[in-house]
Amino acid sequence: PLYLQYGIVLDAGSSHTAMFVYKWPADKENDTGVVSEHSMCDVEGPGISSYSSNPPAAGKSLEPCLNQALRDVPKEKHAGTPLYLGATAGMRLLNIANLQASNAVLSAVTAMLKSYPFDFRGAKILSGEEEGVFGWVTANYLLENFIKRGWLGEWIQPKKKTLGAMDFGGASTQITFETGETIEDPRNEVILKLYGQPYKVYTHSFLCYGRDQVLKRLLSKLLQAESYQATVPNPCWPTGYHKSLSLSSIYDSPCTEKEKPSLPLNTIVTMAGTGNGSLCALHVSKLFDFTTCSFSRCSFDGIFQPEVSGNFIAFSAFFYTVDFIQTVMERPVHSPRDLKDAAETICATSLSELLQKAPKLEKRLSDYCATSMFVYLLTTKGYNFNNHSFPNIAFQKKVGETSIGWALGYMLNLTNMIPAEKPASHKSMLYNYWVILILLFVVTTLTALVTAVYLLRHSKSSAI
Repeated sequence: PLYLQYGIVLDAGSSHTAMFVYKWPADKENDTGVVSEHSMCDVEGPGISSYSSNPPAAGKSLEPCLNQALRDVPKEKHAGTPLYLGATAGMRLLNIANLQASNAVLSAVTAMLKSYPFDFRGAKILSGEEEGVFGWVTANYLLENFIKRGWLGEWIQPKKKTLGAMDFGGASTQITFETGETIEDPRNEVILKLYGQPYKVYTHSFLCYGRDQVLKRLLSKLLQAESYQATVPNPCWPTGYHKSLSLSSIYDSPCTEKEKPSLPLNTIVTMAGTGNGSLCALHVSKLFDFTTCSFSRCSFDGIFQPEVSGNFIAFSAFFYTVDFIQTVMERPVHSPRDLKDAAETICATSLSELLQKAPKLEKRLSDYCATSMFVYLLTTKGYNFNNHSFPNIAFQKKVGETSIGWALGYMLNLTNMIPAEKPASHKSMLYNYWVILILLFVVTTLTALVTAVYLLRHSKSSAI
């Protein structure tokens, strides 16, 4: 019977939590691409890692979305619906900064999830590698790159090339792709066996290279460069934008604390935007270390990376950044040059002009110059995409109606919906019946046709 099954994943990111409700026909759960997003819900407020001083509030924040899930999933299915929570780089950082607090937040969240009638399967912090690989699985599953079901229920291994995945979150960024090259650092190698096919995948997650942490680290670099004067120019902010910041708001993260000055952290600094693209690029490039490498080749910070190959999909903040360039700034992004020029144009645009173009995005407008410059430097200087390979990146956040991210891949893995072995040729008995039925149909149709033609001719000749 074609009845539906459901699964729920909470993606607890550094800046916010999103809940995804998935559905699939129960009799087809091992097919690629059949799981789809039934609904989603954005949790109000910041990410769960922000509740370190008040853990119960982290659990409480999830209530409205969990109540929505009660309505989205039919009541009789609640008990059989798996529920997962995965936390990413925000909680990885809290875990480094304050283990007790991170455990307290996870306990509070767990208690809240357990109080619902779903089949709760755990709340954990994902490693950067898991986050990267599950994002890769999600994209390729949705695009049916692993396997396909033919008309007759037979399995077709499309031998399609898989797609690389690039994720840009609030506190980390991931790059994951299949490679034929030797992966010189075993920490970057994952061998996956999906539907009887082995895949050798390169993955790396860069902690502190997510959008919010990059912006924080950039402010620290700018303050350092100006020796913490009372007023500091910021070439990455648009002209007309200025803000007073306390040092504590910049040095409250493991990503910046090594640069903490000996000044009192309640010191206030005023920053003023000067909108200078080339100067901004200079400061953003200081966030990467291109000098040390103990392998035959590296991306940055001494991390091994093979040459990028094949097509890529870039989602999360990669998508939002490029989408801003294409829709608000009305500029193409087909080459590295396009991206660099667009970033410089954003940097040179005053705050009032940006506000005219995108009044709805007011909160984020001051960040697009730095973020665009960062995306340019990360993809070209960092990952080594060039004029030839850059056009192979598609910036998108969904495949059909389903969001790309680690959440779907995580659920597929934990519920064993992607078998390691090739599934038995979908009840091959059924397959044989189909063949026989179709042959019968063809024979019957042909017989009927031949008979009709014969009778027609016969009636014509007898009419003469």
